[in-house]
Amino acid sequence: MSDRFNSVWDALEDDPVRVENLKLRSALLIAINEELTDRGLKQKETAALLHITQPRVSALKQGKVNEFRLDTLVDIAHRLGLHVSMEVAA
Repeated sequence: MSDRFNSVWDALEDDPVRVENLKLRSALLIAINEELTDRGLKQKETAALLHITQPRVSALKQGKVNEFRLDTLVDIAHRLGLHVSMEVAA
């Protein structure tokens, strides 16, 4: 019998708090990468624009969600001119 999960994060992580954080970071990472793809910037240009190092750009483009905190991804999104909003529900 196989287990069913609501998301890949539920399958990978037991802590529901961490799962929610991973989901938020993943959504931001996807949006950031879509914007970067649309702009077609080289890594050096991207690093300068985002105020991060080229190795961090590489990690970003590779989708290494565990290497970025939520606040860092919000900062990066803001530097790209993306609007980040949050909804809190009970």
